[in-house]
Formats: sequence, C-alpha cells, structure tokens
Amino acid sequence: MSRSRTDGLPASKVVSHLGVMLLVSAVLGVVVSGLAIPFAGVLGFAARNMSDSIDELPQELETELLPQRTEILDRNGDQIATIYDQNRVIVPLRQISRIMVKSIVSIEDYRFYQHGALDVKGTLRALFTNQAANGVVQGGSSITQQLVKLTLLNQADTKKEREAATDDTYARKLRELRYAIALEKKYSKDWILERYLNTAYFGDGAYGIQAAAQHYFDVNANELNLRQSAMLAGIVQSPGAFDPTENPDRSRERRNVVLDRMAELSVISERTAEKTKERSLGIDVQPKERGCVNSTAQFFCEYVIAWLKQDPALGNNPRERWRLILNGGLTITTSIDMRMQTATQTSVSQHVYPHEGAIGAMALIEPGTGEVKALAQSRELGNGPNQTFLNYTVPKEYGKASGFAPGSTFKTFVLAAAINQGIPLTKSYSVPAEAFIPENEYETCDGPYASSSTWSVSNFDFEPHTVNLYTGTQGSVNTFFAQLERETGLCEPFTIARRLGIRLTNPADEMRPAFTLGFVDVSPLELAEAYATFAARGKHCDALPVTKIEDNQGNVLKKYDPQCTQELPGPVADAVNDVLEGVLQPGGFGQYLHPGQQSAGKTGTSTANQSVWFAGYTPNLAGAVAVAGVNEVGEPESLDGKLIGGQVAATSGSQTAGPIWGDAFKAIAPFLEDATFVEPSGEDIAGVLNLIPDVGGMTVDQATDALEAEGFYVSNGGIVDSAYAEGTVAYTSPGAGTEFGSGDTVLIYISDGTPPPPPPKPPKNNNGGRGGDNDGDGGRGGNGNGNGNGGGRG
Repeated sequence: MSRSRTDGLPASKVVSHLGVMLLVSAVLGVVVSGLAIPFAGVLGFAARNMSDSIDELPQELETELLPQRTEILDRNGDQIATIYDQNRVIVPLRQISRIMVKSIVSIEDYRFYQHGALDVKGTLRALFTNQAANGVVQGGSSITQQLVKLTLLNQADTKKEREAATDDTYARKLRELRYAIALEKKYSKDWILERYLNTAYFGDGAYGIQAAAQHYFDVNANELNLRQSAMLAGIVQSPGAFDPTENPDRSRERRNVVLDRMAELSVISERTAEKTKERSLGIDVQPKERGCVNSTAQFFCEYVIAWLKQDPALGNNPRERWRLILNGGLTITTSIDMRMQTATQTSVSQHVYPHEGAIGAMALIEPGTGEVKALAQSRELGNGPNQTFLNYTVPKEYGKASGFAPGSTFKTFVLAAAINQGIPLTKSYSVPAEAFIPENEYETCDGPYASSSTWSVSNFDFEPHTVNLYTGTQGSVNTFFAQLERETGLCEPFTIARRLGIRLTNPADEMRPAFTLGFVDVSPLELAEAYATFAARGKHCDALPVTKIEDNQGNVLKKYDPQCTQELPGPVADAVNDVLEGVLQPGGFGQYLHPGQQSAGKTGTSTANQSVWFAGYTPNLAGAVAVAGVNEVGEPESLDGKLIGGQVAATSGSQTAGPIWGDAFKAIAPFLEDATFVEPSGEDIAGVLNLIPDVGGMTVDQATDALEAEGFYVSNGGIVDSAYAEGTVAYTSPGAGTEFGSGDTVLIYISDGTPPPPPPKPPKNNNGGRGGDNDGDGGRGGNGNGNGNGGGRG
C-alpha cells in the first residue's frame, strides 16, 4: 500500500500548513475550493470577515534605515571602538558576490525572480518536501515575506511589538502578506534582495552579509566563494541552530543541504557540490568587540559618546542621539592621537596602580584648537574588581565624577589677574609665615565679601621671606597669594578661570578668599583646557574630542571646527608663561620633569591632602594630572597612608603628580613640533624679568638699541677704566646675564680705553637662599638680600 504524503506528520501540522494555503487562496483570490471548504471552520474565518480584515491593514510597510554599527576612529583614521546594537554594515547588491546571491536564492526562494509576493508553487513544494523529510528543509515563505518579518522585528521598540512581529498566528501571516504585496509593487526584485541580505541575521552577532563575511571569514561580501556562501546561506533559516561557532557539525550539514539544492537547480554541478561538501567550513572568526569597554582608549571613547549625546544636531534629546550613535552606521573621527594616548596611559599606569586607594587621571589638549589628544586613568572601565565606570578625567556632565580640589594650580588665575591689572612682576611682598586677613577686605564682583570672619592662611615652610610675582608663584607661597588676591580682588581671578574653561557655577559659594588655594572641584580636562589658553597666548578653545561625522557612504554629515575666543591679552599670557617657565628650569623644583622642550607648569595640593596636581604645557600641548584618594564608591578621601605606585610616600604636586606629567611629556616630546613661547614685552607688562644682554664693546647707540629691545630704559653711568676701545660700552649695571625688570633702567658705563687694575678677591658671602613652596617643592631663588630672608625649603 502506498503511503500518503501526510503520513508521519502530526495532525496539527497538517492543519497548519493547509491553513496557510487557505489564506493564500483567500488573499490572492485563487479558487481552491476543494482545499478551502474543509478547513473553513478550523480557521474560524468567513470569506467576508477575511476581506474586511485585509482592507483594514496598512497599505505599505515603512522601511526605515537598518541599524548599522558605528565606528569611532582616531585622528589618523584607525579604529579605536565599535558601537552597535546590531553588528551590520550595509552594502549594495553589486558589492555582494554572485555566488552568494545564487546560494541564498537557491535555498530560500529559488523562484524569487519569477513570482510575486507569494510563491504558491514554491510554498506547496516546500510543504511536501519538508513533510517528506520530516523537518524543515526548504523555506515556505518567499524572500519578500521573510524581509517583511525581519523588518517588523527590527522596528519593534517594545516587548509587545516584538511579540506581535513573531507570534504564530494567521493574523500576523496575513499582515506580512499584505506588506509583502505592497513591497513588490513599490520596489524592484534587486532592491528587495539587497535589503534582505543586509537585514538577515547570520548568527554570533553578525547582522547582514557584509558583517557576516567579515566576522566568519575575514573577507568582504564581494569576496565570498562557494564554500563560504553556502554556509552563510544555510544559517539564516535558524541562526541559533546553525551557528558555526557553536554548532559546527550542524552548520556543515546545513551547508551541504544548500550545496545539494544548488546542484539540483543546476546552479552548480553535482561534481562541484560533492567536492565542496568534502571540505571543512574554513571559518576564521574575527572578534568584533563592542563598546568602549573594549576600546584601546576606554575613557576617551566614553567621553566622545557623552559629548555627542549633548549635541542638539544629532537628535531632540539624549536618547535620540544615543540611538543614532548606536544604530546609525556613523563614522566618527576624533581628535585623539594614539601615540600621545599610549604615552599618557603608560605613565599613569606605571605611577598609580589600579588596586590602590587612589586614582590617577591625566588629560591632554592642544592649545589653539582645543583638540583633546589623550585621556588616561589608572583604573580600567568596567564593574569588576579595581575597575570603574566613573570617568575622572572629564567634567561631571560627561563622566559622572565630581572632580577633585586643584589646590595651588588656581593661583595661576590670580597671577593672570594681577598681570592684567598692571601689577609689576617685580613688585616685592614681605610674606609672613602665617597671615590673618579680614575676609571683608576681599572684593567680589558685587562688592566686599560678606563676612565678619578673619581668614587664617599659612605657608608650608612657616618661614617669612620676601618675594615678587616670579618667586612667589614659583615657590607657591600661600601668604603671598593671600595678599595678591586681596589686591586683585576676587572677581577677576574668578572670571578668568571661568572664561578659560573651569566649570564655576555658584559664585556665592565659589568666589571667596580661599579661591586662590583651589577648593572648587575640577577635572584634569578642565584644568588642561585653561592652561592651554596661556600656551595659546590667551586664545581659549573649548575642549573638542570630535572633528567630523560621516555616514556609511563617506558623506560628511557634520564637521566640528574649533570654538575659540581671545579671553586674555596676548602679552598677559606671555607673562604668565614667563613666570611658570621658571618652575621647569634648572634650579626650579620641576627641573627633572623638563621634557626637552620649552615648558611651564604649576603644582597643586588640596586641603587635607585629598588630591595632588600638576598642570604643565609646552607651546603646543597642555596636560593636567590629578592623583586623588578615593574610597570604594569613588568619594574623595585623604592620600595620607595610601599606597601609590606600590609604596607609601609623602605626596605632593611635584613628587606625585609631577612625575606622571614628566614621563608622559618626555615620551611625547620627540614627535612634537619644536616651538617656543613668545617673550613678554616690557612695553605691555610692568616688571617683566628679562635677561640683560652682553653689550660690552658695542657703541653707545648699538648698546642702547639692544637694551631697549629687551624693554629696558638706558642711562649713562659715566666713564670707567676698561680694555674695550675708548668710547665703547665697558659694562652695564646690573651686569650681563642678570634678570631685570622690563621697564627698569639699566646703566651703561663707557670705556676710557685703559685696562683697569686686577680686581680684589670678593669676600665670601653665605647669605641668601631660595623661596619656599607650599606644595612641598623648592621654588626658584628668593631675593637673596643678604639678610637670609630668602631662606626656605629650596
């Protein structure tokens, strides 16, 4: 007895398959009465009700842009991160190998180019073929129908919508069929096939044929061969079951089914099919790490995303902007220089270990453009042991960390205000070991500071001495800056800091006498941005991590240009550079940090020793480092007694944060362009210290010109014995090589042409010393006035 075609299949499956055919008959108007009548009751549809239901369905499927992966690149175009919800790269049909196209059509819808939205013949054939095989061998849905289902699933935003896109009901199948008919009317077969190949899921996180080709074989879609194409074509029916990374044996069996089908359809010869079936899968899986946690610059990547989420041009709110980044297939070119990033991360990691109770953070920014070149942190991104999701390198709105008190690095803003107000750099101040100043003597932007208290401020070394703006800054003398800030007022230093990039939002609390000691929490990037303004001669540029965004075809969607304004007069910035340059010169406490290029900097130590800082810069790169004590939840606490770099040591701006800056800049300096600061002009800045040139042997006119070029006034000191020719300059007072205030008077002495007698031996003099530094670092020389007032920790 011959067996029926329905033998071996459960009755429910027979009913289901024949039910689909009833829908086919009703929707397309095909008269298959012998098939439709027996199952009308089972389906619960009357012809009239079905017609009404179809008329109520939408006429057209919205084919939105498919989710694609976004690439984040460094300044040279190399990838630093991949961001995606679905790992997909859309390619046109012409960039997909022909054998891949033939493979997918052969196994999924071999009459795709001959039928409309629904292939009645193909569906019937698949029904009986699958029944005979007691399993699913051939798809019953057309490629167009499959595309509809995949599209609805991709566009589902809620759980309810996802369930509606996948539920096993005739209502869903009817809806998909209506959409499929609309697609076939609107688009060409090639468009539908291209869209399908870019939409389909190929397992193991690979969406679309290009991502699948790259992931499984490290080739592009146009390079796929027969063996590779057959495997990929076989996966789409059940990506989980036929995933070659999880189920290689099943994947190979399925691939061979595809090859047999291609041979059956004469797409390839049987001999080719058999030879290919003997071969292994040949996969070469390429990991496609997703997200900033897998980036080569983790915290820079996090900053880029947070920064873009605040750009209104990318969407109406942060959620819309994030969806665009996640699914938009963008190419985001950033400002990061991976050579600088590597040097910065290496230095931070070598000085502060991730398991210690401290965090080290450093930011680099380019003066004149604001481009962020590197962000490094001592702990990796993550929620594991010794990891963190707090980005301490950037402002709170981008990294969720509150920052740390910058200590004496804020004294530079008071220095800039003093210079801008015309206070001579050579003006001397007698600084006591401890000062008591009524707080209402400090002027805010709205008048005297409203307080009846007295501010008690002391120096680190507790030794009184005399300083000027050079030595007081380089020695970081607290009682000097308490006096200087009283003279400048609080308003201008506060305003300068804010204009230079420091997030100051609460003047009532932040504009108080202790401002100069840096009690307001800041991030390394803010401080680097501010100090970069001095390097750029007063031109402030907002921090800029992104330079352009392109779509997946290379079209520029948005270009980000530097946003810069002149916030300080150039001569004022030049003078600040001149003062801070002494910190890194021989004799200064930071001489061992010198990177081999002209540079300047300032230390900082906060109250209770919770954080130590170093902010330094060359003419073309600025960087700020913070090392801070933190507890398990990232809240600040004292560095005292903590391990830093594997040992417990006294912490200070110069000894703890400074070496991180120095090691990073020494590694970076070889590929920085050589540049120098502009010497401050004595015509613009009162009391600029300039070196007195050697004018011995010059004519009076020549010597006068040379001295005036340095900003000095010249006066005739008379005629003296000298071996120089009569009438020429013998020497100056102060002598050549001496630092002297620009605008001060230099005496020139005229030679009478007679050599002087041998000078007597100078008496031995042990007086004089160097200025102290309240960050625990020796400063440049004190005034050396012969009475010991220059003594300090130098």
